[in-house]
Parts: sequence; C-alpha cells; structure tokens
Amino acid sequence: MASGGGRRDDMAALEESQGRTRDQRSVFERYQDAAAEVGELDSVLFSVEVTADGRPTDIEREEAEDVVIEQITSPFDPEHIDIDTRTTTVDLMLSRLRNEMIDLAPDFQRKAGIWTDGKQSRLIESLLLRIPIPSFYAAEKKDGSWAIVDGIQRLTSIARFVEPETVGADPLKLTGLEYLRNFEGAGFANLSGKLQIRLRETEVVVHVIRRGTPEPVMFNVFARINTGGEPLTRQEIRHALISGRARTLLAELAGTDEFRRATGYSVVGDRMADREMVLRFLAFRMTSPHAYKPGDFDAFLAEAMHQVNRLDRAEEDRLRTEFLTAMLAAEKIFGHHAFRKYRRNQQRKSPINKALFEAVSVNLAGLGDGDRQVLRQIDVLDAFAELMEDAEFERAISVGTGDARKVRKRFDAVKELFEGALDGERSGTEQ
Repeated sequence: MASGGGRRDDMAALEESQGRTRDQRSVFERYQDAAAEVGELDSVLFSVEVTADGRPTDIEREEAEDVVIEQITSPFDPEHIDIDTRTTTVDLMLSRLRNEMIDLAPDFQRKAGIWTDGKQSRLIESLLLRIPIPSFYAAEKKDGSWAIVDGIQRLTSIARFVEPETVGADPLKLTGLEYLRNFEGAGFANLSGKLQIRLRETEVVVHVIRRGTPEPVMFNVFARINTGGEPLTRQEIRHALISGRARTLLAELAGTDEFRRATGYSVVGDRMADREMVLRFLAFRMTSPHAYKPGDFDAFLAEAMHQVNRLDRAEEDRLRTEFLTAMLAAEKIFGHHAFRKYRRNQQRKSPINKALFEAVSVNLAGLGDGDRQVLRQIDVLDAFAELMEDAEFERAISVGTGDARKVRKRFDAVKELFEGALDGERSGTEQ
C-alpha cells in the first residue's frame, strides 16, 4: 500500500499534468498573456527570424509541425546525391570568374554589404598566413558552370583583392589586420611577387553537386550547410540555384514603396525574407491554394520561381499590378496591423506573419476594385480579431503552415472574412 507521502506526490503530479492539459489557449493568447504579465502587452515576444548578424527582425518565425518520429526514413534515394569534392586554387577560381563559369548571383544580398572591409581583409590575412579557410559549396549547371551557394562572400573578398574587375567592385585595401599590421593599407599590387604567387596558388576545397542531381536533393543538401554558423535560409538557396528573371523580379517587387509601406518598413531583406514573401504571393496567384498538393512547400516555391522565369511580359505585368494593388489595399484596410496577428484593442504591432501575408494579399488581389474600395471604408479589424480566436485558423498560420489542409484553411477563412464584411456592408446600405 502506498504511503501518504507517496499519494501526495502522485496527486501533485496528476494535478500538474491536468494543469498542462487544461491550458488550451492558442499560441497568440499565451503570447499576449505573457506580455501582460511583464507589463509589456503587445511587445514582440514571438519567436522571430534574425538578420545575418544575429539581430531580431520583425518577421515571425514559422514553426514546424510537431511530429513523433518512429523510424528513420530517407527523404530521397542517397544514390541520387552526386557530390564531387575538388581541390583547386584561388587562381583557377578567378579564372572561372573571368570566363563567367561561376555564378555569384550578383544581387545576392548576403554577398555584398554584410562583410566589412576589415573582415574581408582578415580573410586575405589568413590566406597569406596559409591558414585554411572553409570549403566552398556549388551546384553544377548544364553548361558546366558553378552556382556558388556557400562561400559567396569569401570568394568575393578574394576577387576584390586580387582581381576586383571580375566582380565589378572597388579594389580591397587591407585594413584592421590582426597579425600582419605592416600590410595595413596594402593592395594586391603592393605585395611582393612571391606573396602574389602564394595567394594565387593557395588551394581551396570546393564541393560540387553534379548536374543531374534532382533539384529537391540539392535543396535538401544545401539546407544542411552552415555558413559562418548561420544556416542558409530557404530563399537564399532558391536564389542561388535558380537563376533567371525570377531573381530580379522578386527583388524589384520587394523594393517597391507599396510593399515597404504595407509591411511598415520593417522587413529586413539581408536574409531574403522580403523576396520570399513576394514569391509566396506570386506562387498562390499562379497556382490556386486549392490546387496546392500535399508535399514539400519549399519545392512548391522553387517551382514557382521556375514558373516566373517562363512568364511572358503580359503575365508578368498582370502579376506586378495585382501585387502592388494588394499592398496598397492591405495598408489602407489593416493599417499598421497588416499581415500581423491581432487581438481586440491591441495597440502595438505583432511581427509580420508570412502565412497571413499570403492569405491576405492573395485574397485582396482576387477582389474587384469596387470591393477593395468598400473594404477600405469599413472596420475589418474587429472581424479579424474574432477570426484570430478560431484556434484552427490560428494554428494554420502558426505551425506547419505548408500543410495542404492548413493552406486551404487560412485562405478560405480570409476569403470568408472579406465576403462577410462586404455582405454586411451591402445589407446595411440596402436598409
């Protein structure tokens, strides 16, 4: 027979367990309550994405669906992974650059403006001291050229110092060196012939995923690569692997005043979160949410980039107009809460939510001009706050957002929100 103390321990454990199961609040409600407890209602306590240098952004991090793993399964046939590890030299890498056999994705934002001249100089210092630098990772294209996925900043730094014309940049003058301080201010031409040769003949390792490797396999491999301790984002990988018009169109739309105003000028683009948001809009305008098939959401977005590359001018212009129109409407209808979770009487902003961005912007683009104008004149926020109390909807924009059922749930719910508001306004007008 159990002792009294044992029974008390058992009861305490049971009560603790029941206390956990009774907490059926949504993620949003728990966030709001936690904020209230510390006297900062509506402060940013969501898990958010970070910039390349580790600073928090204004974009809510998407959480993966909780799953119980019972056995290990391969996401693809390992035989499909064809990686060739090559030891080459700095000179041969520069030769590939000169002959346009390396794609540095020139508008890849992590390439430029992230590394300071001091950091680039210390990389050159390491090469002069014969200290090995991290490997490069590349994907081989059909013509034999390489798309550099990891190592863009390192290769750009080397090229800037040795042959700046290959990357269209100003020559790098060494600064902020740790050991070779007598080289302060030196350029490549100031080095002795011996040191110039040492740099050019420095060996580097390049892991090349051979052409013929299925694209989903490439994405999976590169997603596992750490670059300077910070994993590549999915959009950075897509940008590096998929060249063409999609690269520049996403950048153009992400840089528009309409997008920046609608998102409160708060979307930091150095990890390409802004371009991913634009891509999500385009993807669901080109493919209906109800036609979205269960599977890999990243592969869906990759295919959308290929689709963008195949658009004719008229189709591209139509999508551009729809995007800008949706941004203007969202700003007018939701104000500074556009694309953000919201609860009644909330004053401060929640972070941008990508799943909400999809559902709201795509639905707005699908409305007629007259309906969008009507929505601007009425209070939609109150109805949106009520929708946020729907636990199923809240989960559809918070956890496992690539699940097909959740995709349909959030798009249908926002569509019904707009239709209900419009119907209510029409009924009131008729009376």
